[in-house]
Amino acid sequence: MRFTFVQATADDKAYLLQLRKLTMVEHLEKSGQFLTEEEHLFRLEDAYECSHIIFYQENKIGTLKYQEQNESLEIMQLQISPEYQGQGLGKKILQQILQQAKNKTVELTVLKENPALNLYKRLGFTITGEDEYEFHMQAKPC
Repeated sequence: MRFTFVQATADDKAYLLQLRKLTMVEHLEKSGQFLTEEEHLFRLEDAYECSHIIFYQENKIGTLKYQEQNESLEIMQLQISPEYQGQGLGKKILQQILQQAKNKTVELTVLKENPALNLYKRLGFTITGEDEYEFHMQAKPC
């Protein structure tokens, strides 16, 4: 099972904004963050050049925003469209990223109220810090 990550273009913004709201609002609100449309758009546009559309079997299934450095890869956002959730695709995407990262540490943050925290822990991510809303996590290279 292979996923393709295609860099997002300006034409993808409407899709990515809708996806962000479908997948994030519930978790943000549980954490006490009630964002306006403008705040969602601001977060979407932050480091937009790092945004990718995830394709699986020619279907657009979500987004992955990541940034690679010399010794690390930071996952800034991973969102799977609701119709593709619950099928193990998020796990398989993360496994592919961990494998491709080779000797790099993979870092991410997750809202404390997001059930994805359990998935990250099962895949070997450990909590390295936290702030008011999020856990900071990383997986060391194998």
